[in-house]
Amino acid sequence: MATAKLDNITKVYDNGFTAVSNLSLQLADGEFLVLVGPSGCGKSTALRMIAGLEEMSEGDLYVGDRLLNDIEPKNRDIAMVFQNYALYPQMTVAQNIGFPLKLRGVKGTERKRQVHHAAEILQLTEQLSKKPGQLSGGQRQRVAMGRAIVRQPALFLMDEPLSNLDAKLRVQMRADIADIQKNLGVTTFYVTHDQVEAMTMGDRVAVIKDGLLQQVDEPEKLYARPENVFVAAFMGSPSMNLYEANLSLHNEKFKVHLGDQSISIPTRLTERHTTLGNYDQQTIVVGIRPEDFEDAALAPTHPDDQQLTVTVSGREALGAETLIHFPLNAPSIDTGDPDALDELASIASGRCTARFDANSKARIGEQIRTNVTVENMHFFDRETGLVI
Repeated sequence: MATAKLDNITKVYDNGFTAVSNLSLQLADGEFLVLVGPSGCGKSTALRMIAGLEEMSEGDLYVGDRLLNDIEPKNRDIAMVFQNYALYPQMTVAQNIGFPLKLRGVKGTERKRQVHHAAEILQLTEQLSKKPGQLSGGQRQRVAMGRAIVRQPALFLMDEPLSNLDAKLRVQMRADIADIQKNLGVTTFYVTHDQVEAMTMGDRVAVIKDGLLQQVDEPEKLYARPENVFVAAFMGSPSMNLYEANLSLHNEKFKVHLGDQSISIPTRLTERHTTLGNYDQQTIVVGIRPEDFEDAALAPTHPDDQQLTVTVSGREALGAETLIHFPLNAPSIDTGDPDALDELASIASGRCTARFDANSKARIGEQIRTNVTVENMHFFDRETGLVI
């Protein structure tokens, strides 16, 4: 086990393209850090630089007190788990797991003991005599992890290891990988584009966009207190609803004007957003997460000045909850996420998504009142995209 430190690491390719710019992160001993971002943001490039598969243009990389800049990949004491498993199809599970030990010259009896120990951790004991082609996708990914575990590395690197699994299996493997990592206590750097994986697995989550680190924090804090518009929209499913709104101060009370409707902001909220008063009579960006809407018919005592009147345009009954879609007469925001394929359509329509209780009777075409939990609203500077 060891700490890890990325000190302003940068990757600039020969054609001048900067894939990663001044990325600085510190991993505590035994920490599980997830680097998450959209396609092409530089997260896999950062991982490959740590592994030594890509040369750094600038910066320093440490594992423990050891500077790894000029160390060959095989000598870095790092184990990597790939997206495509990278197993040897002609070898059995036992041979695949034990292959790194064989390369090290570990004797047969000791190699067998370590392979069986890793198989017990990964619940693969009954599969040791099988070949990869006889295994499920989840089992093959476990074998790839077993091959990393037997190396007893100072640092685990995981490059989107769940991308090839179906949705149900990904849920199970998320929990399994997190449990295994905790039990082993190995410092782990995990890369994914899936914000659900990031939120559920990481001790901390680092969000990256266009090669630049946006924010790093514990998952709950990252979700509750995003520092800019991109992080606000990227972390959460469905995404945060983000709109341009005008802010006004009248009789010592703020109002947020969303198109032809307005929401009153209580004093206790402006005390938390201490610079909000600087934006009186200006256009800002307002964010409301889907779960901060509520069907007013189910909670009629909510203040009238913290409600919106909307017409339901879509309804998705998910059993435990119901997603309600409706347009708002307010300009939506382009967050800059290249993976959000429906973002342009959402911007054009002013579409908003609400997460209602399953008991809601709201139906498509109906005009309803929806409560807004104003205490959880987010405010951003329109020009910089930074939180107010």
